[in-house]
Amino acid sequence: MLIENEIILEIKAVNSMEPVFTAQLITYLKLADKKLGYLINFNVSLLKDGFRRIVNKF
Repeated sequence: MLIENEIILEIKAVNSMEPVFTAQLITYLKLADKKLGYLINFNVSLLKDGFRRIVNKF
């Protein structure tokens, strides 16, 4: 999902965050030439534990 044409949002509902999910988001950031992305997993007891912020280093 692209928010305000600036932030890429990847939403998941999985038991564990796999490294491939982070790699996917980094790829999306590079291909779209965007700087900031969030990976959010809704399958956690505390939602704050499901957030991961990724910054694309140009």
